[in-house]
Amino acid sequence: MPTQDWFLTATERANPASELPVWSTGNLAEPLIHGTTYFDRLVSEVNSLEAGDHLFFTDWRGDPDQLMGPEGPTVTQLFAQAAQRGVVVKGLVWRSHHHALSFSHRQNRNISEAISAAGGEVLLDQRVRRGGSHHQKLVVLRRLNDPERDIAFAGGIDLCHSRRDDADHRGDPQVVPMSPQYGDRPPWHDVQVALRGPVVGALDSTFRERWGDPNPLDAENPLAYLYDRLRGVDQSAGPLPEQPADPPPCGPHRVQVLRTYPAVRPRYNFAPRGERTIARGYTKALCRARRLIYVEDQYLWSTEVADLFAEALRNNPDLHLVAVVPRYPDVDGRLALPPNVVGREQALALCEKAAPDRVHVFDVENHDSDPVYVHAKLCVIDDVWASVGSDNLNRRSWTHDSELACAVLDDTRDEREPRDPAGLGDGARTFARDLRLRLWREHLDRDPDGGQDEDLIDPEDAVRAIDAAAEALQEWHDSGRVGPRPPGRLRPHRPQRLPWFTRLWALPAYRLVYDPDGRPMRARRAKSW
Repeated sequence: MPTQDWFLTATERANPASELPVWSTGNLAEPLIHGTTYFDRLVSEVNSLEAGDHLFFTDWRGDPDQLMGPEGPTVTQLFAQAAQRGVVVKGLVWRSHHHALSFSHRQNRNISEAISAAGGEVLLDQRVRRGGSHHQKLVVLRRLNDPERDIAFAGGIDLCHSRRDDADHRGDPQVVPMSPQYGDRPPWHDVQVALRGPVVGALDSTFRERWGDPNPLDAENPLAYLYDRLRGVDQSAGPLPEQPADPPPCGPHRVQVLRTYPAVRPRYNFAPRGERTIARGYTKALCRARRLIYVEDQYLWSTEVADLFAEALRNNPDLHLVAVVPRYPDVDGRLALPPNVVGREQALALCEKAAPDRVHVFDVENHDSDPVYVHAKLCVIDDVWASVGSDNLNRRSWTHDSELACAVLDDTRDEREPRDPAGLGDGARTFARDLRLRLWREHLDRDPDGGQDEDLIDPEDAVRAIDAAAEALQEWHDSGRVGPRPPGRLRPHRPQRLPWFTRLWALPAYRLVYDPDGRPMRARRAKSW
Protein backbone atom coordinates (compact mmCIF):
# COMPACT_ATOMS: atom_id res chain seq x y z
CA MET A 1 0.00 0.00 0.00
CA PRO A 2 1.79 3.19 -1.14
CA THR A 3 1.74 5.60 1.77
CA GLN A 4 1.15 8.59 -0.50
CA ASP A 5 -2.18 7.11 -1.61
CA TRP A 6 -3.57 7.97 1.84
CA PHE A 7 -1.16 10.41 3.48
CA LEU A 8 -0.34 13.93 2.32
CA THR A 9 2.93 14.40 0.46
CA ALA A 10 5.30 17.24 1.34
CA THR A 11 3.80 19.34 -1.45
CA GLU A 12 0.27 18.62 -0.29
CA ARG A 13 1.12 19.63 3.27
CA ALA A 14 1.84 23.09 1.82
CA ASN A 15 3.77 24.37 4.83
CA PRO A 16 7.52 24.27 4.07
CA ALA A 17 8.23 26.53 7.05
CA SER A 18 7.58 23.66 9.46
CA GLU A 19 10.29 21.09 10.14
CA LEU A 20 7.78 18.34 10.87
CA PRO A 21 8.43 15.11 8.92
CA VAL A 22 5.93 14.40 6.14
CA TRP A 23 5.07 11.21 8.05
CA SER A 24 6.93 8.77 10.27
CA THR A 25 7.24 4.97 10.25
CA GLY A 26 7.97 2.35 12.87
CA ASN A 27 5.53 3.61 15.48
CA LEU A 28 3.12 2.00 17.91
CA ALA A 29 -0.29 3.68 18.32
CA GLU A 30 -2.69 2.57 21.04
CA PRO A 31 -6.25 3.94 21.41
CA LEU A 32 -7.20 4.94 24.95
CA ILE A 33 -10.97 4.94 25.09
CA HIS A 34 -12.48 6.95 27.97
CA GLY A 35 -10.95 9.48 30.29
CA THR A 36 -10.31 6.98 33.11
CA THR A 37 -8.16 4.86 30.80
CA TYR A 38 -6.15 7.87 29.65
CA PHE A 39 -5.74 9.43 33.09
CA ASP A 40 -4.59 6.13 34.64
CA ARG A 41 -1.99 5.70 31.93
CA LEU A 42 -0.83 9.30 32.16
CA VAL A 43 -0.34 9.05 35.93
CA SER A 44 1.72 5.88 35.53
CA GLU A 45 3.93 7.38 32.83
CA VAL A 46 4.48 10.74 34.55
CA ASN A 47 5.30 9.12 37.89
CA SER A 48 8.09 7.16 36.21
CA LEU A 49 9.88 10.29 34.94
CA GLU A 50 13.20 11.15 36.52
CA ALA A 51 15.25 14.32 36.96
CA GLY A 52 16.23 15.79 33.59
CA ASP A 53 13.38 14.11 31.68
CA HIS A 54 10.90 16.27 29.76
CA LEU A 55 7.15 16.77 30.27
CA PHE A 56 5.62 19.11 27.70
CA PHE A 57 1.89 19.67 27.33
CA THR A 58 -0.70 21.82 25.60
CA ASP A 59 -4.35 22.15 26.62
CA TRP A 60 -7.57 24.02 25.89
CA ARG A 61 -8.86 23.84 29.47
CA GLY A 62 -7.12 22.73 32.64
CA ASP A 63 -8.76 22.38 36.03
CA PRO A 64 -6.07 22.36 38.74
CA ASP A 65 -8.16 20.21 41.09
CA GLN A 66 -9.15 17.59 38.50
CA LEU A 67 -8.61 14.15 40.05
CA MET A 68 -6.72 11.75 37.81
CA GLY A 69 -8.10 8.79 39.82
CA PRO A 70 -10.68 8.30 42.59
CA GLU A 71 -8.06 9.05 45.25
CA GLY A 72 -5.99 11.48 43.20
CA PRO A 73 -3.54 12.89 42.46
CA THR A 74 -4.94 16.05 40.94
CA VAL A 75 -3.48 17.09 37.61
CA THR A 76 -1.67 19.94 39.37
CA GLN A 77 -0.16 17.59 41.95
CA LEU A 78 0.93 15.15 39.25
CA PHE A 79 2.77 17.74 37.19
CA ALA A 80 4.02 19.78 40.14
CA GLN A 81 5.53 16.71 41.81
CA ALA A 82 7.29 15.88 38.55
CA ALA A 83 8.77 19.40 38.45
CA GLN A 84 9.90 19.06 42.07
CA ARG A 85 11.73 15.82 41.14
CA GLY A 86 13.71 17.77 38.55
CA VAL A 87 11.63 16.92 35.48
CA VAL A 88 11.56 19.77 32.94
CA VAL A 89 7.85 20.68 32.92
CA LYS A 90 6.65 23.14 30.26
CA GLY A 91 3.06 23.83 29.30
CA LEU A 92 0.99 25.97 26.95
CA VAL A 93 -2.62 26.49 28.03
CA TRP A 94 -5.05 28.63 26.08
CA ARG A 95 -5.59 31.90 27.86
CA SER A 96 -9.36 31.50 27.29
CA HIS A 97 -12.20 33.98 27.18
CA HIS A 98 -13.44 35.33 30.49
CA HIS A 99 -15.16 32.93 32.89
CA ALA A 100 -18.22 35.21 32.89
CA LEU A 101 -18.85 33.93 29.36
CA SER A 102 -18.76 30.30 30.63
CA PHE A 103 -15.16 29.79 29.56
CA SER A 104 -12.19 28.70 31.66
CA HIS A 105 -10.07 31.85 32.06
CA ARG A 106 -9.87 31.48 35.84
CA GLN A 107 -9.16 27.71 35.84
CA ASN A 108 -6.47 27.99 33.17
CA ARG A 109 -4.77 30.80 35.07
CA ASN A 110 -4.86 28.80 38.29
CA ILE A 111 -3.30 25.68 36.77
CA SER A 112 -0.61 27.83 35.18
CA GLU A 113 0.28 29.53 38.44
CA ALA A 114 0.19 26.33 40.53
CA ILE A 115 2.51 24.29 38.30
CA SER A 116 4.82 27.25 37.73
CA ALA A 117 5.09 27.80 41.49
CA ALA A 118 6.34 24.22 41.84
CA GLY A 119 9.20 24.77 39.38
CA GLY A 120 7.51 24.18 36.03
CA GLU A 121 6.69 26.83 33.46
CA VAL A 122 3.14 27.00 32.14
CA LEU A 123 2.24 29.92 29.91
CA LEU A 124 -1.19 31.29 29.07
CA ASP A 125 -1.11 31.38 25.27
CA GLN A 126 -3.38 33.75 23.35
CA ARG A 127 -1.41 33.76 20.08
CA VAL A 128 -4.55 32.90 18.12
CA ARG A 129 -6.85 34.41 15.55
CA ARG A 130 -9.34 36.87 17.01
CA GLY A 131 -12.21 34.89 18.53
CA GLY A 132 -10.20 31.68 18.25
CA SER A 133 -8.62 29.28 20.69
CA HIS A 134 -5.76 26.86 21.16
CA HIS A 135 -7.62 23.56 21.14
CA GLN A 136 -4.75 21.04 20.99
CA LYS A 137 -4.58 18.39 23.73
CA LEU A 138 -1.04 17.00 23.77
CA VAL A 139 1.34 15.55 26.36
CA VAL A 140 4.91 14.60 25.36
CA LEU A 141 7.16 12.65 27.74
CA ARG A 142 10.86 12.22 26.87
CA ARG A 143 13.23 10.05 28.94
CA LEU A 144 16.84 11.04 28.37
CA ASN A 145 18.27 7.74 29.61
CA ASP A 146 15.60 5.47 28.16
CA PRO A 147 14.33 6.85 24.81
CA GLU A 148 12.62 3.57 23.95
CA ARG A 149 10.02 4.48 26.60
CA ASP A 150 9.33 7.96 25.21
CA ILE A 151 5.59 8.42 24.74
CA ALA A 152 3.12 11.06 23.62
CA PHE A 153 -0.63 11.38 24.07
CA ALA A 154 -2.90 13.23 21.64
CA GLY A 155 -6.63 13.32 21.00
CA GLY A 156 -9.78 14.86 22.41
CA ILE A 157 -9.34 14.62 26.20
CA ASP A 158 -8.52 17.78 28.16
CA LEU A 159 -6.98 17.75 31.63
CA CYS A 160 -10.15 19.06 33.22
CA HIS A 161 -13.50 18.35 34.81
CA SER A 162 -16.11 16.02 33.23
CA ARG A 163 -13.50 13.99 31.30
CA ARG A 164 -12.89 11.18 33.83
CA ASP A 165 -15.63 8.76 32.77
CA ASP A 166 -15.53 5.07 31.83
CA ALA A 167 -17.42 2.51 29.74
CA ASP A 168 -20.42 2.59 32.11
CA HIS A 169 -20.84 6.31 31.40
CA ARG A 170 -21.96 7.45 34.84
CA GLY A 171 -20.03 10.70 34.45
CA ASP A 172 -17.13 12.38 36.23
CA PRO A 173 -17.98 13.44 39.82
CA GLN A 174 -16.20 16.73 39.02
CA VAL A 175 -18.33 18.38 36.36
CA VAL A 176 -18.29 21.22 33.87
CA PRO A 177 -21.73 22.88 33.79
CA MET A 178 -23.64 21.83 30.67
CA SER A 179 -27.13 21.75 29.26
CA PRO A 180 -29.54 20.36 31.89
CA GLN A 181 -30.43 17.63 29.36
CA TYR A 182 -27.26 15.85 30.56
CA GLY A 183 -28.14 15.96 34.25
CA ASP A 184 -26.04 16.88 37.26
CA ARG A 185 -23.20 14.52 36.30
CA PRO A 186 -22.94 14.47 32.49
CA PRO A 187 -21.88 11.11 31.01
CA TRP A 188 -18.90 11.64 28.70
CA HIS A 189 -17.47 9.65 25.76
CA ASP A 190 -13.97 10.49 24.53
CA VAL A 191 -10.84 9.01 22.91
CA GLN A 192 -7.09 9.68 23.18
CA VAL A 193 -4.22 7.85 21.50
CA ALA A 194 -0.87 6.87 23.03
CA LEU A 195 2.07 6.96 20.61
CA ARG A 196 5.56 5.52 20.80
CA GLY A 197 8.37 5.58 18.26
CA PRO A 198 9.75 8.30 15.97
CA VAL A 199 6.41 10.15 15.85
CA VAL A 200 7.08 11.27 19.44
CA GLY A 201 9.82 13.46 17.97
CA ALA A 202 7.35 15.03 15.54
CA LEU A 203 4.94 15.80 18.39
CA ASP A 204 7.82 17.17 20.46
CA SER A 205 8.58 19.48 17.52
CA THR A 206 4.94 20.54 17.39
CA PHE A 207 5.16 21.71 20.99
CA ARG A 208 8.52 23.41 20.44
CA GLU A 209 7.26 25.34 17.41
CA ARG A 210 4.45 26.86 19.43
CA TRP A 211 6.67 27.46 22.46
CA GLY A 212 9.24 29.28 20.35
CA ASP A 213 6.76 31.56 18.57
CA PRO A 214 8.34 35.02 19.08
CA ASN A 215 5.01 36.87 19.10
CA PRO A 216 3.75 38.24 22.46
CA LEU A 217 1.53 35.83 24.36
CA ASP A 218 -1.37 38.28 24.57
CA ALA A 219 -0.65 40.88 21.88
CA GLU A 220 -4.30 40.98 20.80
CA ASN A 221 -5.55 41.72 24.31
CA PRO A 222 -4.10 44.91 25.84
CA LEU A 223 -6.21 44.56 29.00
CA ALA A 224 -4.87 41.05 29.58
CA TYR A 225 -1.34 42.31 28.92
CA LEU A 226 -1.73 45.08 31.51
CA TYR A 227 -3.30 42.66 34.01
CA ASP A 228 -0.41 40.23 33.61
CA ARG A 229 2.18 42.97 33.99
CA LEU A 230 0.59 44.19 37.21
CA ARG A 231 0.44 40.64 38.63
CA GLY A 232 3.99 39.80 37.55
CA VAL A 233 2.80 36.93 35.37
CA ASP A 234 5.40 35.19 33.20
CA GLN A 235 4.94 36.66 29.72
CA SER A 236 7.93 35.18 27.96
CA ALA A 237 8.85 31.61 27.18
CA GLY A 238 12.01 30.42 28.87
CA PRO A 239 14.56 28.28 27.02
CA LEU A 240 13.79 24.66 26.29
CA PRO A 241 16.39 21.92 26.71
CA GLU A 242 17.93 20.57 23.54
CA GLN A 243 15.56 18.29 21.68
CA PRO A 244 16.56 14.62 21.96
CA ALA A 245 16.90 12.43 18.89
CA ASP A 246 13.75 10.65 17.77
CA PRO A 247 12.98 7.46 19.69
CA PRO A 248 13.88 4.22 17.88
CA PRO A 249 11.27 2.36 15.77
CA CYS A 250 9.05 0.06 17.83
CA GLY A 251 5.97 -0.92 15.85
CA PRO A 252 4.13 -1.35 12.53
CA HIS A 253 2.28 1.97 12.38
CA ARG A 254 2.86 4.82 9.99
CA VAL A 255 1.64 8.07 11.54
CA GLN A 256 1.07 11.45 9.95
CA VAL A 257 0.79 14.43 12.29
CA LEU A 258 -1.95 16.75 11.01
CA ARG A 259 -2.61 20.23 12.31
CA THR A 260 -4.66 23.39 11.97
CA TYR A 261 -3.19 26.84 12.40
CA PRO A 262 -5.10 29.87 11.12
CA ALA A 263 -3.75 32.62 8.93
CA VAL A 264 -2.92 35.33 11.49
CA ARG A 265 -1.02 38.59 11.75
CA PRO A 266 1.63 38.74 13.05
CA ARG A 267 2.31 35.46 11.30
CA TYR A 268 3.39 32.22 12.92
CA ASN A 269 7.01 31.64 11.90
CA PHE A 270 6.27 27.89 11.67
CA ALA A 271 3.10 28.41 9.58
CA PRO A 272 3.28 31.83 7.87
CA ARG A 273 0.14 31.18 5.83
CA GLY A 274 -1.45 28.98 8.45
CA GLU A 275 -1.64 25.21 8.16
CA ARG A 276 -4.68 23.17 7.20
CA THR A 277 -3.26 19.66 6.98
CA ILE A 278 -6.21 18.25 8.95
CA ALA A 279 -8.62 19.48 6.29
CA ARG A 280 -6.30 18.38 3.49
CA GLY A 281 -5.70 14.99 5.11
CA TYR A 282 -9.41 14.27 5.44
CA THR A 283 -10.05 15.46 1.89
CA LYS A 284 -7.46 13.08 0.47
CA ALA A 285 -8.52 10.10 2.57
CA LEU A 286 -12.23 10.58 1.78
CA CYS A 287 -11.44 10.34 -1.93
CA ARG A 288 -10.49 6.69 -1.34
CA ALA A 289 -13.61 5.80 0.68
CA ARG A 290 -15.61 3.04 -1.00
CA ARG A 291 -17.63 1.09 1.60
CA LEU A 292 -17.71 2.60 5.10
CA ILE A 293 -16.88 5.91 6.75
CA TYR A 294 -17.24 5.82 10.53
CA VAL A 295 -17.01 9.05 12.52
CA GLU A 296 -17.53 10.09 16.11
CA ASP A 297 -17.69 13.83 16.50
CA GLN A 298 -18.79 16.48 18.95
CA TYR A 299 -20.28 18.76 16.30
CA LEU A 300 -20.35 17.49 12.68
CA TRP A 301 -21.09 21.00 11.50
CA SER A 302 -20.30 23.01 8.35
CA THR A 303 -21.54 22.66 4.81
CA GLU A 304 -17.93 22.81 3.61
CA VAL A 305 -17.09 19.64 5.55
CA ALA A 306 -20.39 17.92 4.76
CA ASP A 307 -19.81 18.54 1.05
CA LEU A 308 -16.78 16.24 1.19
CA PHE A 309 -18.82 13.41 2.70
CA ALA A 310 -21.70 14.06 0.30
CA GLU A 311 -19.40 13.95 -2.71
CA ALA A 312 -17.88 10.65 -1.56
CA LEU A 313 -21.39 9.21 -1.13
CA ARG A 314 -22.49 10.38 -4.58
CA ASN A 315 -19.40 8.95 -6.26
CA ASN A 316 -19.55 5.54 -4.58
CA PRO A 317 -22.96 3.80 -4.58
CA ASP A 318 -21.83 1.16 -2.03
CA LEU A 319 -20.49 3.68 0.48
CA HIS A 320 -22.19 4.18 3.87
CA LEU A 321 -21.59 6.98 6.38
CA VAL A 322 -22.10 6.03 10.04
CA ALA A 323 -21.82 8.91 12.52
CA VAL A 324 -22.14 9.05 16.32
CA VAL A 325 -22.85 12.52 17.70
CA PRO A 326 -24.25 14.05 20.93
CA ARG A 327 -28.02 13.93 21.33
CA TYR A 328 -28.10 17.55 22.50
CA PRO A 329 -25.65 20.46 22.26
CA ASP A 330 -23.62 21.11 25.39
CA VAL A 331 -25.27 24.53 25.82
CA ASP A 332 -28.87 25.58 26.23
CA GLY A 333 -30.84 28.79 26.16
CA ARG A 334 -32.77 30.91 23.66
CA LEU A 335 -29.66 32.58 22.23
CA ALA A 336 -27.01 29.86 22.54
CA LEU A 337 -28.97 26.80 21.42
CA PRO A 338 -30.20 27.68 17.90
CA PRO A 339 -26.76 28.41 16.38
CA ASN A 340 -25.55 25.09 17.80
CA VAL A 341 -28.46 23.26 16.17
CA VAL A 342 -28.59 24.89 12.76
CA GLY A 343 -25.06 23.92 11.66
CA ARG A 344 -25.60 20.19 12.19
CA GLU A 345 -29.06 20.41 10.63
CA GLN A 346 -27.51 21.81 7.44
CA ALA A 347 -24.62 19.32 7.37
CA LEU A 348 -26.78 16.24 7.86
CA ALA A 349 -29.31 17.43 5.31
CA LEU A 350 -26.55 17.72 2.71
CA CYS A 351 -25.34 14.18 3.35
CA GLU A 352 -28.82 12.67 3.44
CA LYS A 353 -29.73 14.37 0.17
CA ALA A 354 -26.68 12.76 -1.47
CA ALA A 355 -27.55 9.24 -0.21
CA PRO A 356 -30.83 9.05 1.74
CA ASP A 357 -30.48 5.33 2.52
CA ARG A 358 -26.75 5.32 3.25
CA VAL A 359 -26.41 7.93 5.99
CA HIS A 360 -26.81 6.53 9.50
CA VAL A 361 -26.57 8.98 12.40
CA PHE A 362 -26.86 7.93 16.03
CA ASP A 363 -26.50 9.34 19.51
CA VAL A 364 -25.54 7.48 22.70
CA GLU A 365 -27.14 6.81 26.05
CA ASN A 366 -26.07 4.81 29.09
CA HIS A 367 -28.00 1.88 30.52
CA ASP A 368 -30.11 4.27 32.61
CA SER A 369 -31.17 5.94 29.33
CA ASP A 370 -29.30 9.13 30.21
CA PRO A 371 -27.79 10.81 27.12
CA VAL A 372 -24.00 10.59 26.80
CA TYR A 373 -22.09 13.62 25.56
CA VAL A 374 -19.91 12.55 22.63
CA HIS A 375 -16.69 14.55 22.71
CA ALA A 376 -14.55 12.15 20.64
CA LYS A 377 -13.07 13.31 17.34
CA LEU A 378 -12.19 10.29 15.21
CA CYS A 379 -12.69 8.82 11.77
CA VAL A 380 -12.12 5.34 10.29
CA ILE A 381 -12.33 4.83 6.53
CA ASP A 382 -12.79 1.33 5.08
CA ASP A 383 -10.90 -0.15 8.06
CA VAL A 384 -7.67 1.22 6.52
CA TRP A 385 -7.10 4.87 7.50
CA ALA A 386 -7.88 6.13 11.00
CA SER A 387 -7.52 9.53 12.61
CA VAL A 388 -7.81 10.55 16.28
CA GLY A 389 -7.41 14.17 17.26
CA SER A 390 -8.67 17.35 18.87
CA ASP A 391 -10.36 18.52 15.67
CA ASN A 392 -14.09 18.51 15.15
CA LEU A 393 -15.72 18.14 11.75
CA ASN A 394 -16.39 21.82 11.29
CA ARG A 395 -14.88 24.86 9.63
CA ARG A 396 -13.60 26.32 12.90
CA SER A 397 -11.50 23.23 13.65
CA TRP A 398 -10.23 22.97 10.08
CA THR A 399 -9.27 26.63 9.59
CA HIS A 400 -9.61 28.90 12.64
CA ASP A 401 -8.36 27.34 15.91
CA SER A 402 -5.15 25.44 16.60
CA GLU A 403 -5.80 21.67 16.36
CA LEU A 404 -3.81 18.44 16.32
CA ALA A 405 -4.62 14.99 14.94
CA CYS A 406 -2.72 11.79 14.22
CA ALA A 407 -3.64 9.71 11.16
CA VAL A 408 -2.57 6.07 11.33
CA LEU A 409 -1.86 3.44 8.66
CA ASP A 410 -0.99 -0.02 9.95
CA ASP A 411 1.49 -2.21 8.06
CA THR A 412 -0.32 -5.24 9.52
CA ARG A 413 -3.10 -6.61 7.35
CA ASP A 414 -6.24 -7.83 9.09
CA GLU A 415 -6.95 -11.38 7.90
CA ARG A 416 -10.63 -11.43 8.87
CA GLU A 417 -13.02 -11.43 5.92
CA PRO A 418 -13.52 -9.29 4.03
CA ARG A 419 -9.78 -8.80 3.80
CA ASP A 420 -10.11 -5.92 1.32
CA PRO A 421 -13.53 -4.32 1.85
CA ALA A 422 -12.85 -1.33 -0.40
CA GLY A 423 -11.57 -3.49 -3.27
CA LEU A 424 -8.63 -1.16 -3.94
CA GLY A 425 -5.95 -3.67 -2.95
CA ASP A 426 -5.05 -1.85 0.27
CA GLY A 427 -6.52 -4.54 2.49
CA ALA A 428 -8.13 -3.95 5.86
CA ARG A 429 -5.58 -2.95 8.50
CA THR A 430 -5.51 -4.11 12.10
CA PHE A 431 -5.34 -0.72 13.87
CA ALA A 432 -8.25 0.86 11.99
CA ARG A 433 -10.49 -2.20 12.12
CA ASP A 434 -9.80 -2.90 15.79
CA LEU A 435 -10.50 0.74 16.70
CA ARG A 436 -13.88 0.64 14.98
CA LEU A 437 -14.79 -2.73 16.43
CA ARG A 438 -13.82 -1.76 19.98
CA LEU A 439 -16.14 1.23 19.79
CA TRP A 440 -19.00 -0.69 18.17
CA ARG A 441 -18.78 -3.49 20.74
CA GLU A 442 -19.30 -0.95 23.49
CA HIS A 443 -22.07 0.92 21.68
CA LEU A 444 -23.91 -2.33 20.88
CA ASP A 445 -23.24 -4.15 24.16
CA ARG A 446 -21.26 -6.87 22.43
CA ASP A 447 -18.52 -9.07 23.90
CA PRO A 448 -15.57 -6.70 24.51
CA ASP A 449 -13.16 -9.49 23.57
CA GLY A 450 -14.66 -9.85 20.09
CA GLY A 451 -16.64 -13.05 20.55
CA GLN A 452 -19.70 -11.50 18.85
CA ASP A 453 -18.07 -9.77 15.90
CA GLU A 454 -19.42 -12.04 13.16
CA ASP A 455 -21.83 -9.41 11.75
CA LEU A 456 -19.69 -6.33 12.47
CA ILE A 457 -16.77 -6.83 10.08
CA ASP A 458 -18.28 -6.74 6.59
CA PRO A 459 -19.54 -3.16 5.97
CA GLU A 460 -22.99 -4.18 4.72
CA ASP A 461 -23.55 -6.58 7.62
CA ALA A 462 -22.20 -4.05 10.10
CA VAL A 463 -24.52 -1.29 8.94
CA ARG A 464 -27.54 -3.60 9.15
CA ALA A 465 -26.51 -4.67 12.66
CA ILE A 466 -26.03 -1.16 13.98
CA ASP A 467 -29.27 0.07 12.39
CA ALA A 468 -31.24 -2.86 13.82
CA ALA A 469 -29.87 -2.37 17.34
CA ALA A 470 -30.61 1.36 17.32
CA GLU A 471 -34.12 0.86 15.97
CA ALA A 472 -34.87 -1.81 18.57
CA LEU A 473 -33.82 0.51 21.38
CA GLN A 474 -35.85 3.36 19.91
CA GLU A 475 -38.95 1.15 19.65
CA TRP A 476 -38.51 0.15 23.30
CA HIS A 477 -38.51 3.81 24.28
CA ASP A 478 -41.46 4.62 22.01
CA SER A 479 -43.49 1.77 23.54
CA GLY A 480 -43.04 3.14 27.05
CA ARG A 481 -40.03 0.98 27.97
CA VAL A 482 -42.15 -2.13 28.35
CA GLY A 483 -40.20 -5.36 28.86
CA PRO A 484 -36.44 -5.90 29.02
CA ARG A 485 -34.25 -3.14 27.64
CA PRO A 486 -32.73 -4.26 24.30
CA PRO A 487 -28.92 -4.49 24.20
CA GLY A 488 -27.08 -1.47 22.91
CA ARG A 489 -26.71 2.21 23.67
CA LEU A 490 -27.32 3.83 20.28
CA ARG A 491 -30.54 5.48 19.15
CA PRO A 492 -31.27 7.11 15.78
CA HIS A 493 -30.34 10.76 16.00
CA ARG A 494 -33.32 13.04 15.44
CA PRO A 495 -32.00 16.56 14.91
CA GLN A 496 -34.19 19.41 16.03
CA ARG A 497 -35.81 21.41 13.24
CA LEU A 498 -35.79 25.16 13.80
CA PRO A 499 -38.61 27.43 12.65
CA TRP A 500 -37.78 29.72 9.74
CA PHE A 501 -37.84 32.90 11.86
CA THR A 502 -35.21 31.42 14.22
CA ARG A 503 -33.04 30.31 11.32
CA LEU A 504 -32.99 33.91 10.05
CA TRP A 505 -30.73 34.99 12.90
CA ALA A 506 -29.24 31.64 13.96
CA LEU A 507 -27.55 30.98 10.60
CA PRO A 508 -25.51 34.23 10.54
CA ALA A 509 -24.61 33.80 14.21
CA TYR A 510 -23.49 30.23 13.55
CA ARG A 511 -21.35 31.18 10.54
CA LEU A 512 -19.73 34.25 12.09
CA VAL A 513 -19.31 33.31 15.76
CA TYR A 514 -19.63 29.54 16.22
CA ASP A 515 -18.01 28.33 13.00
CA PRO A 516 -15.77 31.09 11.60
CA ASP A 517 -13.37 30.79 8.67
CA GLY A 518 -9.64 31.18 9.36
CA ARG A 519 -8.41 30.71 5.78
CA PRO A 520 -6.59 33.39 3.80
CA MET A 521 -8.92 35.25 1.44
CA ARG A 522 -7.39 33.55 -1.60
CA ALA A 523 -8.26 30.10 -0.24
CA ARG A 524 -11.77 31.21 0.62
CA ARG A 525 -12.38 32.49 -2.89
CA ALA A 526 -10.99 29.28 -4.38
CA LYS A 527 -13.08 27.19 -1.95
CA SER A 528 -9.96 25.19 -1.14
CA TRP A 529 -8.15 24.23 2.06
